[in-house]
Amino acid sequence: MDAFLYHLARGFITLVQALPLLWVARTGRTIGGLIYWLDARHRQVAQRNLERCFGQERTPAAIRELARENFRRIGENFGCAIKTAVMPLEALEPHLEVSVPDSILRPEPDGAAPKLVGAIGHFGNFELYARLGHVLNGYQMATTYRGLKQPGFDRLLKSLREKSGCLFFERRSGSDALKAFMAQPKVALGLLADQHAGRNGLRLPFFGLDSSTSAAPAVLALRYDCRLVTAFCFRIGLARWRFEVGEEIPTHQDGKPRTAAAIMLDVNRSLEVAIRRDPANWFWVHNRWKPPSKRRPVRPTASRAMQAGDRSSP
Repeated sequence: MDAFLYHLARGFITLVQALPLLWVARTGRTIGGLIYWLDARHRQVAQRNLERCFGQERTPAAIRELARENFRRIGENFGCAIKTAVMPLEALEPHLEVSVPDSILRPEPDGAAPKLVGAIGHFGNFELYARLGHVLNGYQMATTYRGLKQPGFDRLLKSLREKSGCLFFERRSGSDALKAFMAQPKVALGLLADQHAGRNGLRLPFFGLDSSTSAAPAVLALRYDCRLVTAFCFRIGLARWRFEVGEEIPTHQDGKPRTAAAIMLDVNRSLEVAIRRDPANWFWVHNRWKPPSKRRPVRPTASRAMQAGDRSSP
C-alpha cells in the first residue's frame, strides 16, 4: 500500500509541476474552497481560532468568510509550493519580491558575515523560504523537519524540498549534523515557530492567550551567536508573494543573554503583527492553543528545543 500511495503522490506532483503556475494557483483556490465545505473538523478549528483572536473585532459572518478565504489560500499555497519547488530562479523572480533590512546583513565587528536564525511561520507559500539564499548574498539556507512515518512519503517530500538547495536536518536525529553546519560561515537557519510546541514548549501569550511556544529560535541563536530575525511570506496577488525579513530581535541586554522566554515573547509579538496585517494568510487550521500537558516539562536545551518545534508539518 505504501508503494502504491507513493507512486500516486509522485504522479500527482509530476502533473502539478507540468502545469502553468497561475493555473495551479487558481485550481488550488477552487479545491481549497471545496475542502472548506467538506472538512468540517478543520473548518471548526479554523473558525474557533479566528473567534479567539478576532471575535471582539469582527462579526460571525466576517469570521466565516475569513475562514473560507483561509482554506482557499491554503489550497493555493499547497499547489504553488509543489510547482515553485522546481521552477528556475529566473522564472520565479517575476512572482517574488524580497525585502531585507540592510542592518541584518551588516558585517560583524571583525568583518565576518553574521550568522542568522530566522523565526519563520506558516505564512503564504512558506516553502519558498528555502529559495532565499540567492538574495541573501550567497548564504546557505537550512531548516529542520520532522520525518513522516510513511517511508515513501518521507522520501518523496525530501526529494521535492532538496531541489531548492536548502539543507534539511531531521529534528530528532540531526542535532550533530546541525551543530557542524552552524560552525560554518554565512549560514541562515529557518525555524518554524508559530505552532503548538508540545509539553516542552515555553508557556507564553499569543494573541493574549496562553500557548506552548517553541524555544528553538532563541536557544539556537544564543548557542551559536546568531542574529535572530523574523521572516514572513505575504501573498500580494494570485501566485505572487513578498518576503519580508523583520528587524533584529535582541538576544542580549546590557551585555548579558536574555532569557529564551523574553526573546520568544518578542517573536510572538512580531508574528501577531504579521497575522493582523493579513489574517487569511496564516495557517488557522492548526490547534495552536492546546491546554498545558499534565506531564512535567523539561528544561529546554538546543536539541530538545529543536525537537519541540512545530508539530503541524514535517
